[in-house]
Amino acid sequence: MTVSIQSEIDRKREALLAWFRRVPSVAVAFSGGVDSSVVMAAAWRVLRDRAVAVTADSPSVPRAELEEARRLAEHLGIRHIVITTDEFTRDEYRSNDGRRCYYCKDELYSRIHALLPQLKAEVICSGANLDDGNDYRPGLRAAAEHHVRHPLQEVGLRKVEVRELARQWQLPVWDKPASPCLASRIAPGVAVTPERTARIELAEAFLRAHGLREFRVRLHDGELARIEVPETEIHCLVAPDFRKVLAQHFRALGFQFVTLDLEGFRSGRFNEVIPLEIRQSFGTGGTT
Repeated sequence: MTVSIQSEIDRKREALLAWFRRVPSVAVAFSGGVDSSVVMAAAWRVLRDRAVAVTADSPSVPRAELEEARRLAEHLGIRHIVITTDEFTRDEYRSNDGRRCYYCKDELYSRIHALLPQLKAEVICSGANLDDGNDYRPGLRAAAEHHVRHPLQEVGLRKVEVRELARQWQLPVWDKPASPCLASRIAPGVAVTPERTARIELAEAFLRAHGLREFRVRLHDGELARIEVPETEIHCLVAPDFRKVLAQHFRALGFQFVTLDLEGFRSGRFNEVIPLEIRQSFGTGGTT
């Protein structure tokens, strides 16, 4: 890393810490990913017991992600609560028409907002970074409606800089691949159900157990599983012995068809098939 790049990260790190010095108390929407982990760590460094991390639990959250969030919050020593959210009870969420993320974040921020007096917090923070403004993310609209602040965006931190800051602060998730919610793996137009998210969770756990680190199991109409891995790892999945075991395991989970995307892994793939009028109505930001 060049001196100029490091000095820029140092400047933004100090700006981030200064941001928290200007707020009385915060509740951080903490998913366990690198972005919200950096926000949580910065809040803890400045505010101590005036900061609390809030993690959502629902059928869209992998159990492993929830446990990792708990461990990281405990590692830092920050106050941490897990709240159950009920987005699956909303018809608008389950219909999955391209606005699912809006209804999910609306549910989350509504719950956190209602808890602010109990949490003794005045400001809600998210982990959105500056790069999140370059893609479709309807959840940012929900955040705006609930007056959620985005400290990483406000001080100009991009994803690569957030990772570097996490590494410097020795956060164990600094190199963790992005891991959006399980519902984001379901193709727009295909209903989101707890059974489908549970099946995707088990399918991805199988791939992880076999040494893969970055991937998606995407579910399409007809209970078709489309597996995305980096191009350099496609050969691992088509090796004759493993291909058969993989297909059998996925069929046993309930997938009717098992396919491999020959173009390889690319975050945000489903954003491309969301109708233009919906994407325009919610602006830009984010990946799935």
